[in-house]
Amino acid sequence: MLDGDTGQHDAASWSPVDNGEWYAARDAVAALRDVLIAAGLEREFPFLRADLNAFGQGFIELGRISPETAQRLSELLRRAVTCAGPAPGSEISSGDIAD
Repeated sequence: MLDGDTGQHDAASWSPVDNGEWYAARDAVAALRDVLIAAGLEREFPFLRADLNAFGQGFIELGRISPETAQRLSELLRRAVTCAGPAPGSEISSGDIAD
């Protein structure tokens, strides 16, 4: 239902399909899912999903993970940073990454 004064949807008829944030979150989850599958970590993130908060802002739910999974993920990220180097414009150096 449209609000007659503002022309915007009211809370009773709001849908995530009408929100670009939902699609951005869904696409980010798909990209992360593909990397986790390639790394053999797909079973370690059973709660991975895209969501929106009450304000319509997209976010990614990673869920709880085991300490072992956190170690594997940190090693994966450490290797990715080492191989790719810092992103253009970033100030991260190899000394910033804890061993």
